[in-house]
Amino acid sequence: MDIVKFMYFKEKIGECAPKIEKLKASLNLEFLEQQIKDFEKEIASENFWEDVEKAKKITQKCSSLKNKVEKFQDVVEKKNDCDALLEMIEEEDDDSLFSELESYLKELEQDIESQSLEILLNGEYDFKNAILTLHAGAGGTEAMDWVQMLYRMYDRWAERRGFKVKVLNIVDGEEAGIKSISILIEGENAYGFLKSEAGVHRLVRVSPFDASGRRHTSFASVEVLPEIDEDLNVEISDDDIKMDVFRASGAGGQHVNKTSSAVRLTHIPTGIVTSCQNERSQIQNRNTAMKLLKSKLVEIKERQHLEKIEDIKGVQKEIAWGSQVRSYVFMPYTMVKDHRTKFENTNINAVMDGDLDGFINAFLIDKAKKEAEK
Repeated sequence: MDIVKFMYFKEKIGECAPKIEKLKASLNLEFLEQQIKDFEKEIASENFWEDVEKAKKITQKCSSLKNKVEKFQDVVEKKNDCDALLEMIEEEDDDSLFSELESYLKELEQDIESQSLEILLNGEYDFKNAILTLHAGAGGTEAMDWVQMLYRMYDRWAERRGFKVKVLNIVDGEEAGIKSISILIEGENAYGFLKSEAGVHRLVRVSPFDASGRRHTSFASVEVLPEIDEDLNVEISDDDIKMDVFRASGAGGQHVNKTSSAVRLTHIPTGIVTSCQNERSQIQNRNTAMKLLKSKLVEIKERQHLEKIEDIKGVQKEIAWGSQVRSYVFMPYTMVKDHRTKFENTNINAVMDGDLDGFINAFLIDKAKKEAEK
């Protein structure tokens, strides 16, 4: 038996034990299990489904808690499997099992890291779905192409996690790309993870639209909002809303409507505008645009620590140089760098294919450190 390998794996598995105990304490596992029992007792009651909306929320909450407990139990089982395999290697003096142990250990470490990060999602809306709105900034057609690239990147990220993506509103570019797009990403903790993406994203590359092959810099903004439940008490006066209707349109005849079913809502006090044109009817488009508006106002209210929606003042930031949170450089070298956390990834193709977890994890850890220092 390779004693060096054996001692290495024994040490690495041993390092996982205190991490699992810390994870258990952070989850408050006994409290979660008691909550599940209480919910299950309520669900089993005779009149539980009389209030359907309340019942749905309780069953969803119970399912979410069960998922957390099951994922932790899976970590414990993987740790036990690693211990058992290491013991088998020692007893049978079989070095061929080291490769299998390495695979088990890698999965265990990844699961511990993933669940430890999920615990950092302690914001009021972190567990909710996310609404992303992407706008082209400085750079003309280049910037609109950049928005399309970012949309594809987030779509791929969602696909990796098994999340659903729905386009709420899209305005195509005049020549190419997308001028602006709003998408709903549905999945547990979608907002908690994706809030790290909010800000201006900068692209540096040789332009495919420049016959001279010159280097261009383009900008796009990413706005991230939690999807707000319809029953959340967000009071918006009808007098503060201006509604415009128009025909949905798009390049090459996409999204075209013969009737004025698309809706644009303007919140007069703040100047915030939301719109929707991808639903089948004007009523559906208005409802979606109103949901976008409520989500936007609630997010601003929370971020600015305001007591009332009425206290919000519209603030517009230029989508251009100096305000970027992340840069994507395709030449003269390849690198994606987050300017807040300093996290970097030189595999730019992987990032554009949705490999964003390194950036998201670095943001959550950095945010937790700053909060702990306050």
